[in-house]
Amino acid sequence: MRAVTAPEPGGPEALIISEHPDPEAGPGEVVIDVVASAVNRADTLQRQGFYPPPAGASDVLGLECSGRISAVGAGVDGWSVGDEVCALLAAGGYAEKVAVPAGQVMPVPPGVDLEAAGAIPEVACTVWSTVFMSARLQPGETLLVHGGAGGIGNFAIQLASVMGARVLTTAGSADKLALCERLGAERAIDYHDEDFVEVVKEAGGADVILDNMGAKYLARNVAALSTLGRLVVIGMQGGMKAELDLGALLGKRGSVMALSLRSRPTEEKAAICAEVVEHVWPLLAEGAVRSFVHEKVPLDEVGRAHELMESGSHSGKILLTVAP
Repeated sequence: MRAVTAPEPGGPEALIISEHPDPEAGPGEVVIDVVASAVNRADTLQRQGFYPPPAGASDVLGLECSGRISAVGAGVDGWSVGDEVCALLAAGGYAEKVAVPAGQVMPVPPGVDLEAAGAIPEVACTVWSTVFMSARLQPGETLLVHGGAGGIGNFAIQLASVMGARVLTTAGSADKLALCERLGAERAIDYHDEDFVEVVKEAGGADVILDNMGAKYLARNVAALSTLGRLVVIGMQGGMKAELDLGALLGKRGSVMALSLRSRPTEEKAAICAEVVEHVWPLLAEGAVRSFVHEKVPLDEVGRAHELMESGSHSGKILLTVAP
């Protein structure tokens, strides 16, 4: 099979498509013939050498996929060859085939076509596991989402709004601000021209903040929290190290969580996938929540897909399509 790796750290030109042995379905696994995957920020970091795959995982990039099951390993119940599915991966999505623990395989959401489903597992599992399972956002509470026009951001806006929360978000252009408000954000804040801390304080503070910036926003995020607020850091686009004012955090009885989906044990990922199918899939079926694909890029042009991701000009997901 053909698959994409980055043998040496570098820019998009470091991505190499080469032949690899076909994966086999081990005990508790299925093999999926991939129809689509999607580009995530973590993929660009891995390509640069900053985010290696977990121990024992493939060095093939890709954290999600959709496709058809072509083999079923021993001990797997509920899946058969030919089933159309999507899956959350530790690695391996940028390929023609991938082996996946069966607990991380999900049916394609009703009403979503097979190719488009390749852009859903990572965002759905990330948002549900962080905002709802860990930070426990409640109806009536306020969520601040940084980068609301991105794949995770726009999914978080929609899901939180549907679940009865009040949503504020940041974005960096008029088109992206308008998109966020169409998706359900009460207020979209232009981070170029406005101080999100002041806007959020005027709104009463944020009960939960979903942050992809890390160090750059740490102090300001704490300032924007309400009493008992929860800051959830899921990215480090703004750096890895910053000073935390514990006095400010104590004064709000707040908490800071740094959460990663990729490094969790298989059992935890399976539990997250099960909750996502139970709680999120019905909303996708109803059309109450949608997955937005900015552009479909053939796997052969994976370097261009990474350039688009790093340009920041996209809204929603960048889908990688795999020719049959």
